[in-house]
Amino acid sequence: MWMIIRPIEVITKAFGYIGAWIVAPLMCAMVYEVFARKFFDAPTFWAYEISYMLMGASFMFGIAYTLQMRRHIRVDFLYDNVSPRVQALIDLVGFAGLVIPCTILLVFVDNGLIHYVQYAYENNELSGESAWNPVVWPFRVTFVIGMLLLLIQAVAEVLKCIMVLMGQEVPAPEAMD
Repeated sequence: MWMIIRPIEVITKAFGYIGAWIVAPLMCAMVYEVFARKFFDAPTFWAYEISYMLMGASFMFGIAYTLQMRRHIRVDFLYDNVSPRVQALIDLVGFAGLVIPCTILLVFVDNGLIHYVQYAYENNELSGESAWNPVVWPFRVTFVIGMLLLLIQAVAEVLKCIMVLMGQEVPAPEAMD
């Protein structure tokens, strides 16, 4: 199963790095906006839109990485007081019964995220949020990428749960340096 899990986790971690690095241009844009507005009385047309798009992309690319690092919210006071096999069973039910089906529905069902991107691309949809008014389909692509990453990472987590239930040891994830 590691032959399936390892490539998934490499991809997840790579997008986690990308999501982390997206914060750098976001900070630069925000600092520029503050200086332009406060010191030169020249607010930008693009700062608001670039900030929500970069923050959204960072968030979407980090969702699967957060799952991989086991940092999503859970009821720890209950979860931490049961055996690893019971934890694996709880996770298996959650991932296979909830996360994977909901993610599939969110991405692929009619009027799901893929349709959301396709509509924006075909209609050259603009943001309508500022004078800059960029096309939105590239930003919406990050929604699809993020949810697909979450889907494949959830599959990896299901496989890890199965390994634990079969009595195999699954090492703790290694965080970014």
